[in-house]
Amino acid sequence: MIYGITLILLSIIAVPSLLLSKKPNAKELLEKVEPYQGWIGIIFCFWGIWGLVSAILNIGWLTSAPIWWLTLAAGSLVEASLGFLLGFPLINKFFLSNNEKAREKAAHIRTKVAPKQGKLGILGIIVGAWMIIASFLFTIA
Repeated sequence: MIYGITLILLSIIAVPSLLLSKKPNAKELLEKVEPYQGWIGIIFCFWGIWGLVSAILNIGWLTSAPIWWLTLAAGSLVEASLGFLLGFPLINKFFLSNNEKAREKAAHIRTKVAPKQGKLGILGIIVGAWMIIASFLFTIA
């Protein structure tokens, strides 16, 4: 359930136009979060990667709980992608500053994924909501 809640929060930060169209006073809140956006992105990028690793390590769930496994894998992929987009400036600064080839590859990936940030954010809200619902419907013993 925590993956779902955090994915929804991350998606709201990643798609501010969606939130601003619903609540005009949300601009103040988003401006308060903006200085921390890079750090939030790094944390969620690594958390999403950890979720993908967990999904791979628990691949046996495909036989006992395939819907939950697919939900975990999809949510983690969206979380890692949105985290990467939000945290890209800091990831570039702290982790890729010594390796020019890695910087170029990361920049290339970002240019491919960045136009899809809005769609990823909406998908993140949907998958996050499903993760919360699925955590109540499917329990793994």
